[in-house]
Amino acid sequence: MWPYSDKPLRLALVGMSGSGKSYWTRRIAAAGYPPISCDTQIEDRLRSMLQAGGYAGINGVAAWMGWPDRSTYAEREAAYLAEEISALDEVLTSLEKNPAQDLVLDTTGSVIYVGNHLLHRLRKQMLVVYLAASPANSSSSSAAISKIPSPSCGAAPSSRAKTKPRAKPSRVAIPRSLPRAAKATKRWPTAPSPWPSSANFPHPAKAPRNRQAALFWRK
Repeated sequence: MWPYSDKPLRLALVGMSGSGKSYWTRRIAAAGYPPISCDTQIEDRLRSMLQAGGYAGINGVAAWMGWPDRSTYAEREAAYLAEEISALDEVLTSLEKNPAQDLVLDTTGSVIYVGNHLLHRLRKQMLVVYLAASPANSSSSSAAISKIPSPSCGAAPSSRAKTKPRAKPSRVAIPRSLPRAAKATKRWPTAPSPWPSSANFPHPAKAPRNRQAALFWRK
């Protein structure tokens, strides 16, 4: 319990890669609140596959997945997302069984792809805090991703399967898109009513994926 409420402190930090999720998770954990890193959970679940290729750490996971134009990317991204879903489900199940449990959750940049059911459970069990990357952090993240891909730098599997081959190599196009994506999120409107029952999107599954995510997090 935190000192200003009789309810447990439950924070889920979300945001793009490099926005400060891990930093603030460590800062809050230093005050005595238990942290969980989804990156660490996913790495542990993928350990056997990572070790087979000599990979370790979050950068190792990214290197193992590679760029979206690699022949092994789709299969490895699907494995990554499956483990992310499993890890998040395990965290939320624990919270549901222990109403007094405190938690600071360091999510991944790809958490918006885990599915509406899990996202609604996340919002029900935790206070979701969106961390917007500063222009400086966006630039540094883009520079870093141009050298080492991020596990969340590609599109969702279902959307990529229908897209045409990129005109530019992934390692050029993706880093350039990050600052634009961060800037675009500021222009998305807030949902006029509790999402996903908004009059604008009576069938959320049919809404564009980026718009759907924006409405979800900005409510």
